[in-house]
Amino acid sequence: MARITCDFYSEALQCSTSITVILPQQVGVLESEEVQDFGKTYPTLYLLHGLSDDHTTWSRRTSIERYADSYGIAVVMPAVGRSWYTDMEYGHDYFAYVSRELPKVVQSMFPLSPKREDTYIAGLSMGGYGALKTAFHFPENYYAAASLSGAVDVLERLSDFKKDFPAIFGNRQVKGSGDDLFHMAKELAESDSPKPFLYANCGTEDHLYEANLRFRDHCREIGLDMRYEEFPGTHEWGYWDQHIQKVLALFFKR
Repeated sequence: MARITCDFYSEALQCSTSITVILPQQVGVLESEEVQDFGKTYPTLYLLHGLSDDHTTWSRRTSIERYADSYGIAVVMPAVGRSWYTDMEYGHDYFAYVSRELPKVVQSMFPLSPKREDTYIAGLSMGGYGALKTAFHFPENYYAAASLSGAVDVLERLSDFKKDFPAIFGNRQVKGSGDDLFHMAKELAESDSPKPFLYANCGTEDHLYEANLRFRDHCREIGLDMRYEEFPGTHEWGYWDQHIQKVLALFFKR
């Protein structure tokens, strides 16, 4: 596998930003007389980080590169700061960046498949929220989405991040908006759009456990196809390193 750090200018953010990309690497090129077929494209997982992390954290804190190698997939990891994958009221348009601009940029730079059936998104904590939010808004682009220990109920978090959320949401109404996963899940269930397969997983000792149960029950009530699992564990990297393997096994069955 190749791990690439890519710095580029984002039109959505109106500034330079960075991503980490993991790509399959051809082996045996020294002995081969053939050049790699650049027409080949790879299934892609967009893997989103949590609060206080960045585009490097998944590859530093887990063995995602080794796991991706066993499935022959590409992994794209962007950096969004503490934005909650949202077009900020006083800041940058991170949702537009991740959901609309980033796929076009990386598909133009790397051999990534543009097909919906080859495109997946997942994340942990804040990134779980971002992954589901992106899939709910653009279900035609993602075959499946996964949330690990996701901060799925942003409404209950509003009072916990008194420095972040005024800059992100301003005075706008979050409940019932495109930033409310419960609302967006219902809109998706009632729409004629394709329905991505959804997977959610949370540790039973995690501080977000009760919110994940509420979201699980909500998705079941409205008829969305969600697979939910829970295991002993807290909000920490040992748990996520273990369970990102489960996500890959579900999404990229060999």
